[in-house]
Amino acid sequence: MQYALLIYENEDLYRTDAGRSMDEIITAHRALAGELAQQGILLGGQGLKTADTATTVRKSDGQHALHDGPYAEAREQLGGFYLIEVSDLDAALAIAKRIPLAGDGAVEVRPMIEEG
Repeated sequence: MQYALLIYENEDLYRTDAGRSMDEIITAHRALAGELAQQGILLGGQGLKTADTATTVRKSDGQHALHDGPYAEAREQLGGFYLIEVSDLDAALAIAKRIPLAGDGAVEVRPMIEEG
């Protein structure tokens, strides 16, 4: 089954000394991604630029509106994702627990819609 592992963190931690450095996190992500790729689990993934670079397209009453930045103000922002294929939710959760974070944060584990 395929799962998206969505990484939510306070991106301000990367701008201060409050958390692990960006270089440390990138190194840790590359190591995990390399291991998962070698095992044939990793299907894709990528880090995202900061939330202030986002543009949101919102539809309301049949009209589309553009907003600079993310739609919702939040303490944690979507910072990246992994797309994996594993046998079950327990295997996906085990990998999610290994994802490096700068400080506190969350990894949302969401199954993909199966085609067909």
